[in-house]
Amino acid sequence: MSNNIKILWADDEIDLLKPQLFFLEKKGYQVETVTNGHDALDVLEEQKDIDIVFLDESMPGLTGLETLSRIRSTNQNIPVVMITKNEAENLMEEAIGSQIDDYLIKPVNPNQILLTLKKIIDNKRLVSQKTATDYQQEFRKIGMEINNGLSHEEWSELYKNIISWELRLDESNNPEMKEILDMQKREANKEFSRFVVKNYEDWIQKEEGPLGSHNLMKSKVFPKISKDKPTFFLLLDNLRYDQWKIIEPIITELFRVESEETYYSILPTSTQYSRNAIFSGMMPRDIQKRFPEYWLNDNQEGGKNMKEKELLEDQVQRLIRADTKVDYFKVTNVSKAKHLNDNILNFMNNDLTAIVYNFIDMLSHSRTEMEVLKELASDETAYRSLTKSWFENSALWSALKKIAKKDIQLIITTDHGTIRVQTPSKVVGDRETTTNLRYKVGRNLQYNKKDVLEINDPHKVGLPMPNMSSKFIFAKEDTFFLYPNSYNYYLNFYKDTFQHGGISLEEVICPFIVLSPKN
Repeated sequence: MSNNIKILWADDEIDLLKPQLFFLEKKGYQVETVTNGHDALDVLEEQKDIDIVFLDESMPGLTGLETLSRIRSTNQNIPVVMITKNEAENLMEEAIGSQIDDYLIKPVNPNQILLTLKKIIDNKRLVSQKTATDYQQEFRKIGMEINNGLSHEEWSELYKNIISWELRLDESNNPEMKEILDMQKREANKEFSRFVVKNYEDWIQKEEGPLGSHNLMKSKVFPKISKDKPTFFLLLDNLRYDQWKIIEPIITELFRVESEETYYSILPTSTQYSRNAIFSGMMPRDIQKRFPEYWLNDNQEGGKNMKEKELLEDQVQRLIRADTKVDYFKVTNVSKAKHLNDNILNFMNNDLTAIVYNFIDMLSHSRTEMEVLKELASDETAYRSLTKSWFENSALWSALKKIAKKDIQLIITTDHGTIRVQTPSKVVGDRETTTNLRYKVGRNLQYNKKDVLEINDPHKVGLPMPNMSSKFIFAKEDTFFLYPNSYNYYLNFYKDTFQHGGISLEEVICPFIVLSPKN
């Protein structure tokens, strides 16, 4: 690798650096030397093959910082290492602010130089090699765990481990390893679906399984409410665990993660069911019984999540003290996002403020419909990147920056995740059958039984029955349902899109994060 690396070293005492220069040349590096900043700029202008610049801070004429400023005005990407005798904090801060990649203190040890070169120039290659090697060692262990009859807690930990490797491999630019991990993830989803199919009814009926949507507020949120500080409960619709990990470094600039847990979304993993269950503290069937005027079945016209504020207030009144001050705000468009940003400090007088933010859900659905978004979020890596880009430039992050200066508690979670669907499965139903690609509810459904979890008595799993003979089916793994009519057209249209409502690690296992400001 070093034979291809060309260094520009600018130092007015370059003759004193002959041992270091000889050391580098012996290691195979090419070194171009100059004694001042003006010459350094000329070399960079004339020679476009310079890979890295070593820049003395205290040169006469143009100082190192002045030279750096001029370099950065024309070239933002070339790595620059500042070399200085001066360890003053303000000088280092100015250099770092001017985008140096590293700095060394004179006298410079040859091994220090080599380490810096390895870190800056060879970093990506070395990280990629190390990541690939580490994953190869982990591959067998993960494979054994997948087939080891895991508990719901162990499935959560395994999923988090897979996501960790997925994110590391994103950075490594190793398509072969990523392909192997994708295969392993599909195998994990196959076994996880079997696990859910086997146990889901018992989880709902016996309340012995993982924490579900309907118990989230009671178990995890309400116990944290305090009169000493306001609690902000932020529900990012459709936020997967991997998307949380992508935005975590941004959030932790200002907030400290106090705890990171997971819970299981109820089925269907869709907003109408899982989010209403969160805010009501009830399963959908119980919501329908208690508030028949609030609940609309899939085949009924109208908004399905229009009463979340009322459901939350009812749950608060049932389960915690009557004087708890609660508010609710939903963001579904740009104007409401701006309103939240402008007015978030007005919620500081509440004990609990629930904020629903719909952007990620809209992103996944828009991607299905819009060609430009299909291109921007062409795969999992790009989808995560788009999420990160949105968040760090969003009105939401601006709003969170404002409350980060206050003594508050922040909870971030979601109602369900989403999966990129790959495998079509034919379903036949009547005109009352739901259109969702990951679950169906209706009468006289015909389907491939190996592709689904079938629920012949919805009441057993806390779901309403639109008709006496209605049943639910849930797609497993990366399956999506298609009707026989225009089958090929819809196959091409929906394949590789992000959908939710069924059974997969990505949809079911949801992040639950408690944070506090670092101030």
